[in-house]
Parts: sequence; C-alpha cells; structure tokens
Amino acid sequence: MKTKLITREGYDKLKEEHDFLWNERRPEITKIVTWAASLGDRSENADYQYNKRLLRQIDRRVRFLRKFLPEVKVVDYSPEQDGKVFFGAWVEIENEAGEVKTFRIVGPEEIYGDAKDYISIDSPMARALLKKEVDDDVEVNTPLGVKTWFINKIEYPGANN
Repeated sequence: MKTKLITREGYDKLKEEHDFLWNERRPEITKIVTWAASLGDRSENADYQYNKRLLRQIDRRVRFLRKFLPEVKVVDYSPEQDGKVFFGAWVEIENEAGEVKTFRIVGPEEIYGDAKDYISIDSPMARALLKKEVDDDVEVNTPLGVKTWFINKIEYPGANN
C-alpha cells in the first residue's frame, strides 16, 4: 500500500494540475468535441475520436485528484526534523566507490514527471535512511544484494540550513 503523505510543494502542484485540467483544459477540449460531433458521422471523424479520448483521460485524472487530495496528509518542515532523515528531506549519500547521489524523499505521487531527483518514501532506500543522521552508514537491500551508503548531508526546504 502506498503511503498517503505528500510535501507542501507536491500538494500545491497536484492542486494546480486539477484546477488547470478542470477550469481550462476540459472546457477547451469539450468545445472541440462538441464542434467535431456537429460535423456528422462520428465513426470516421478523427477530431471527434481523438478529443473524446483526451476528454476521458482528463476526466479520469480529475477523478483521481479529487479522491486523492482530500485523503493525503501534507507534511511541512518541522525544526524537530533537523539532523535526521525524515519525509521531505534532501539527502546526499556516498558509497565506498565514491559515487554520490542526492535526492529528496517524497510521497509516491510526487516521483513522476519532472521530479527526477525524488524517491518515494516507500522505496527501500528511503526506508533505510529514515531517522539516520549525517556520518551514519546505511545498509540498503537491493536486487543485487546489500549496499552500504554513507550520509554526507541532510537538508530540508524551508529550513535555515
């Protein structure tokens, strides 16, 4: 089961997406579908078929967002988090080979699209890092076996790091 947590930024982004789809994109596509339907034979009308499919996709996404947004818990930064890895943290880790990775631990719905430096709180890496501190070694179970990472840095957006 997916964790029902989200960062403030993630929530705001999904709320913006909902508002854009419902108030701008859906009315625009509805006009095109109405116009295309008025042309007659819908079975061979590519404009009608394409935009009708697009309208169903928009409606499906809006339904998901309307169900998801009220159920999710927004997690804001709290000073008690300082020094340890918790939800919403930016973490820099390094392995024995000197490979460095930096990412933010977020909710599962935030890792898509342009969020390439985000990992889900439900991932094995995030689970292993939780409550750890800078200079801690962390063992992560991977499909290739146990890997050890060293925590270099922990930062929180909104904190005075």
